[in-house]
Amino acid sequence: MRAKRMITNTASHVLLAVLSLIWVLPIFYVVLTSFRKEGGTYKSYIWPKAFTLDNYKNLITGHSNIDFTRWFLNTFIIAILSTILAAFFVLCVSYCMSRLRFKMRKPFMNVALILGMFPGFMSMIAVYYILKGLGLLETGLLKQLALVLVYSGGAGLGFYMAKGFFDTIPKTIDEAAYIDGASKWDTFIHITIPLSKPIITYTLLTSFMGPWVDYIFAKVIMGNDTKYYTIAIGLWNMLEPEYIDYYYTQFYAGCVLISIPISILFLLSQRCYVEGVAGAVKG
Repeated sequence: MRAKRMITNTASHVLLAVLSLIWVLPIFYVVLTSFRKEGGTYKSYIWPKAFTLDNYKNLITGHSNIDFTRWFLNTFIIAILSTILAAFFVLCVSYCMSRLRFKMRKPFMNVALILGMFPGFMSMIAVYYILKGLGLLETGLLKQLALVLVYSGGAGLGFYMAKGFFDTIPKTIDEAAYIDGASKWDTFIHITIPLSKPIITYTLLTSFMGPWVDYIFAKVIMGNDTKYYTIAIGLWNMLEPEYIDYYYTQFYAGCVLISIPISILFLLSQRCYVEGVAGAVKG
């Protein structure tokens, strides 16, 4: 039995090591290519013959066609505003679905569940013409506002995770607050929110990730307004046939740079993030 257990453990460790290598290798390749001095696209080797920081320097400095710094700032502003509004919408909707009982509550939840099964790009064209009819596609700044409104407005349908967390908070706490004279809003702000730091962290992270990495909808809205591009559109343009030979290594440098804010957010909020996914309640 001991020998059998040792063989099983060894096989498990070997399998995990292989899976870890498969997972890490693409990331390792991206980082190495971002420091590669040789230009051009595909190389028959992975390890660069020479290393340089010029890819990062040239990317940040900017060119006539590539303005990475501005694109990065555009994306950061859109993502922050969308995250704040989306988190507010999600928490309010999920709290109402968890604590309040009203007519059409269950049909609304069923409709939201069904709509959540369809990919968002199915409604992309309809949303585009709605925004066009409202005059939000006239200038670059209005297009950025349109992105914020769409990213945050659609977040309310994703309330099921937060609702499940609010369901774990005892309702007796709310009832005690009502007895003391607190309103539902006071209870939500001063009692429920302080108890919900894990799910708030989870909501903020997921709300930030969407606008930060989105390409399809941002491209549809922005069109050819290069000045107001988000980072995903800008990086994709660097792989156009007329640019790819020159910007290929800088593209990988941009991939590394845009991963830094996300990595920092996950590292700073890792504990609360894991607790939020697990549905833990903290007092």
